[in-house]
Amino acid sequence: MDSSSNGKGRRSVLMRVLCKRIIGIVFVIVATPLWALYRLQALVLGQSQAISAWSQLLALLPGLFGVYLRRAFYGCAMQDVGQDAVVSFGVLFSHSATSIGRSAYIGPYCVIGDAEIGDDCLIGSQVSIMNGSRQHGIERLDIPVREQPGEWPRIRIGRDTWIGDRAIVMADIGKHCVVGAGSVVTKHVEDYAIVVGNPARVIGSRRRPETTSNDSGE
Repeated sequence: MDSSSNGKGRRSVLMRVLCKRIIGIVFVIVATPLWALYRLQALVLGQSQAISAWSQLLALLPGLFGVYLRRAFYGCAMQDVGQDAVVSFGVLFSHSATSIGRSAYIGPYCVIGDAEIGDDCLIGSQVSIMNGSRQHGIERLDIPVREQPGEWPRIRIGRDTWIGDRAIVMADIGKHCVVGAGSVVTKHVEDYAIVVGNPARVIGSRRRPETTSNDSGE
């Protein structure tokens, strides 16, 4: 009886996986004409302008239809989008070089700059991932701030990191980290750290004391 139940369970899982793959292929076909239009727009306006415009449009699509279509489109238009990644309603992107890892989740109304988001990351709603804290110079008074040159570093977020709602990220975050809701990350966060506050400060670690540094398999 147990073996029969286990067999049915495995078949059920396989069927769900197969259905998801078929649906994914269908949405890639649907997204292909949109990607072609995006490429034409990128040739005229540049990739940053084009990806911003299309993310504003796709952000408005609700439910699973929107999730699947966004995954298919961004999988073609951006550097990399991993299997089973979820980009929720209202999410805006400003760089086509952004990459999203496998099974990563980006919550509603996030704003994502040039970023590398690792596998299994969990990003809450209304999170902003900015490209550093020096995007505009402020030294000169004879030139408007918006016209002064700045620095735009690529932001990297390690795998299995959880970023709470309304956090602002301006620096790299390691793997297996937790960033509290509303925190402002202004400097690099080491692996396994738990940080909160403005500016974000370390209050703990997810690493157990007996864990060694030999974690290459994680």
